[in-house]
Amino acid sequence: MSAEKVNVLNISIDSLQLTDVLEQLTNGVVFTANVDHLVRLQTDKDFLRVYGSADYKLCDSKILYYASKFLGTPIKEKISGSDLFPAFCHYHKADSEVKIFLLGAGAGVAKLAQEQINNKVGRNIIVGAHSPSYGFENNIQECDRIIEKINRSGATVLAVGVGSPKQEKWICKYKDKLPSIQIFFAIGATIDFEAGKVKRSPKWMSNAGLEWLYRMMLEPKRLWKRYLVDDLPFLWLIIQQKLNLYKAPIHEEGYDLGNRTKNYLIPQARTPRNKVKI
Repeated sequence: MSAEKVNVLNISIDSLQLTDVLEQLTNGVVFTANVDHLVRLQTDKDFLRVYGSADYKLCDSKILYYASKFLGTPIKEKISGSDLFPAFCHYHKADSEVKIFLLGAGAGVAKLAQEQINNKVGRNIIVGAHSPSYGFENNIQECDRIIEKINRSGATVLAVGVGSPKQEKWICKYKDKLPSIQIFFAIGATIDFEAGKVKRSPKWMSNAGLEWLYRMMLEPKRLWKRYLVDDLPFLWLIIQQKLNLYKAPIHEEGYDLGNRTKNYLIPQARTPRNKVKI
């Protein structure tokens, strides 16, 4: 199936609706792009390389959605990881071949999310859950134990929620050691949401593009700098792209934007990572 791609700064984002994703997603790596990602992708070469390896890059930000409209190439729908993942679980509630492993969140939270999701879905769709230690990504032995645990679980889907860019880089680094996993999700705080440990913003705030404000109010010490300082360059970068003045400092691997980025839609056929239906 072909998919339109909308170019925003130095990455191409899939312009899809949630129903499209659920219908066509049988394998691949799924990232959900937001403003923080787009700003980080201007300078982090490793993160950009990892992003280039994803099969799906969805719009996880109402601000990014509005930016695409401002650029004249509107993305069809905002699809946040915290909306996509529970919708995916519900969509596959009767498909016993879909078995999910949760990796992330604080001690005991992933297990709690496992119980909550399985109760909602009505079957044990989550077959394993693990909350890694802080800094686990730098501990080869711990990563090896996690990989072994995932492989033993029989899971066909892995959802990683350990924060960005850690979760995306971890998936890219270890996906080839997980041969039974057909779908990889990078889902941020979704495990905390599903466990009921963190509340999502009210629907009206999310629809208005104010979910970032709600999250900052919940965790001001951790998030104020990200939202009020680190992400501010995004607005100026988008204005530059609108005026055809944006020059990508680094480019997505395998995706040549040239010296200057125009505003356009790119119809592109998707080549799946592994043509195996789960």
